[in-house]
Amino acid sequence: MNRIAPLALLALLSLSACATAPMPVPSPISGSASPAQLRANQAARQFVQVVGTVEPVAERVCREKTRGLNCDFQVVVDDRVDQPPNAFQTVDSFGRPVLAFNLGLINSVHNADELAFVMGHEAAHHIRDHLTKTRESATVGAVVFAGIAAISGAAAEDIKSAEELGAAVGARTYSKDFELQADQLGTVIAFDAGFDPVRGAAFFARIPDPGNRFLGSHPPNAARLDVVRRTAADLRR
Repeated sequence: MNRIAPLALLALLSLSACATAPMPVPSPISGSASPAQLRANQAARQFVQVVGTVEPVAERVCREKTRGLNCDFQVVVDDRVDQPPNAFQTVDSFGRPVLAFNLGLINSVHNADELAFVMGHEAAHHIRDHLTKTRESATVGAVVFAGIAAISGAAAEDIKSAEELGAAVGARTYSKDFELQADQLGTVIAFDAGFDPVRGAAFFARIPDPGNRFLGSHPPNAARLDVVRRTAADLRR
C-alpha cells in the first residue's frame, strides 16, 4: 500500500507508528520559480514516481521470499533540512516495515535508478529480517561479555560497560554480510521494477569508502559494486 509520510526525528528514534498523511505532489512549476525550487520540485516528483513503482515490487518479493513477515511497506520522509543524506529500514510499534528517507538523500541522487536501488536495498534488509538477526547477535554479545566480566570479579559498573560493549560488537558481527545480502536482493528488486541497478549502484562512488575496517558496519564499496554487477548480469541472462 503506497503511503509517503513526513517523519520527525523522535518518531525515527522511538520506532513508533508514523503518520500516514500523503506527501503532496508538487504543483506545476511557475515561471518565477528559482533554480533551487525547480530542482527540489523535480526531486520530489521523481521520489513519488519511484516509490509508486518500486514499493509494489518490494512487497511482492517480500511475500514470495518470506512466510508470516509483514510486507506492507510504509515509506516515510524526514523533512528536516540541512541533514546529510540518509536512508534506513526500521519497523513501527505495530511491526510494520518502514523505509525512511531524508531530504538530503532524495536531493542527492543523480537519477531515478539510484533512488530505486537505495529503496530496494533498504526493503531487502527487512525481507532478509536483518533487524531481528542484529538484535539477536547484540543480545548474545552482551551476555557473553557481561558473563566474562562477572566471572573475572568485575564491579557492577564494569559489568554494565562490558555488556554494552558486547552488544555493540555483537550487533556488528554480521553487518557487512547483511549489507551485501541487501545489495544482492536490492538489485533484484530494482531490476524487476524496471530500473538499472548497476547505474543505480553508482551512488556508492560518491560516498566515503569504509574500506575493510575491523568491526566496520559496511563492506568496501568495491565489494558492494561487484555483488550488484554479478547479480545484474545473472538477471539479464
